[in-house]
Amino acid sequence: MGLLDNLGLGDMLKSLLGQAESAGLPAIINNVLAQTQYRDLNGLVAALQKGGLNALVQSWLGPGANLPITEDQLKAVLGNSQVQDFARHLGLPVDETLKNLAQYLPNIVDKASPNGTLRSS
Repeated sequence: MGLLDNLGLGDMLKSLLGQAESAGLPAIINNVLAQTQYRDLNGLVAALQKGGLNALVQSWLGPGANLPITEDQLKAVLGNSQVQDFARHLGLPVDETLKNLAQYLPNIVDKASPNGTLRSS
């Protein structure tokens, strides 16, 4: 059992990430991203597009179903250092951070881009 579990913070963070439908989740992700080289959701999305995942990102921005992203795809584009940085800021293990990002990022981007374009932070 880790420190976050002892403090009950691990469950709180998991709960926050588990509420992908929440309007506030993009703001939470942006707060974490502000502490990284990406600065905000726009920066992360741009990095994913430049990393060869433009078709996936476009499905999240456009109408219709959101194509899934895998943990391996995220790790390949972001790199170990950035994934570890995300994990540190979220207070989660690296594998759990990747799992949560892969699971919820398509919906977060979709909800943050109601007209097909991400809103500015």
